[in-house]
Amino acid sequence: MAETILSFGRELSFIWTNPRLGDSLAELLCRGGYPAAIARDTARRQRAWYRDYISTLIQQDVQEIARIHNLDILPKLITLAAGQTARLFVASDLAAPFAISRPTIREYLALLEQLFLIEQLQPWHNNRLSRLIKTPKMHLADTGLACALLGVNSQALWQDKALLGQVLETFVYQELRKYADWHEENLAFYHFRNKDKVEVDIVIEQGRQLAGIEIKAAATVTQSDFKGLNKLKDACGKQFAAGVVFYDGENIPPFGERLFAVPVSMLTPKFESSN
Repeated sequence: MAETILSFGRELSFIWTNPRLGDSLAELLCRGGYPAAIARDTARRQRAWYRDYISTLIQQDVQEIARIHNLDILPKLITLAAGQTARLFVASDLAAPFAISRPTIREYLALLEQLFLIEQLQPWHNNRLSRLIKTPKMHLADTGLACALLGVNSQALWQDKALLGQVLETFVYQELRKYADWHEENLAFYHFRNKDKVEVDIVIEQGRQLAGIEIKAAATVTQSDFKGLNKLKDACGKQFAAGVVFYDGENIPPFGERLFAVPVSMLTPKFESSN
């Protein structure tokens, strides 16, 4: 299905039923994608691996690429960034808990980007749309890493629906980036949001065509979930190839021309519980 979205020209008119993930979705997100972590046979050992990984990066790799005087800030900063995954990047919010300036925080965050721990998703722009937000979004490199840093297991994540939605958005973004690496054409990734808080979580652009992606942790989708995608579609006209809302459902119902709801399970690998 990700292949279908990324190819931009294929129709999603076929019938396909996928099982709901339910609370196993939270377990998948907490497990993450690092092979060394996945190889651990329990969720507790996986979380321990992620914590050790961060500690090793800070103690060894950071010293090799930069002179950081306040190393103790980095674990706190990456943990704070984990709580902000899939949110707009606001340096002042990240600087607030520390007695350092916003420029210094930006330098620290640039270092975390060099270590491939965080990534900024730039805003998408179009001359037909006004009042657009020009702030990038921030994503952690891996959902297992984010959950370990925040100290949440699958049960806690499942109960915290706001955090679940953030982490799921980061998961879908990272999975689509993986699929893009296999694509024959270059794909550019953005997000879209205006000052009225109408947004599209992910915009994928290929040449003059683009697709919009929304992510919902819910098991149902309504027409209102396509508000941002319809805004994007109206602005782009024929350049708009498809709009998809990923959700935790079973079917692929249409919600208008070139608009579909798609089970997020089509992006997820099969795995055995590690709890």
